[in-house]
Amino acid sequence: MNALRPEMPQSSFAASPSRAPVAVWPWPIALGLLTTFGLLSALLGQHGIWLALSWAALSIPLIVTVVCLIRAWSRPSSKGGLS
Repeated sequence: MNALRPEMPQSSFAASPSRAPVAVWPWPIALGLLTTFGLLSALLGQHGIWLALSWAALSIPLIVTVVCLIRAWSRPSSKGGLS
């Protein structure tokens, strides 16, 4: 309950602006396409540049996931304490 206005409880979502669904999808789609390219290049090309491309294409989504998890764990949650 809010001490100033008891009839209006504070929402934890009021401070964060909502984004349009279209603004959320480009990065997951890009990571999915990169993963698909990495898997196909690993299956179809066994040597040379294809091997390096598959390693790079499959490493980038993994690195992005680890960075996002570290950021989420280091931020305090809305309920208090670390998430």
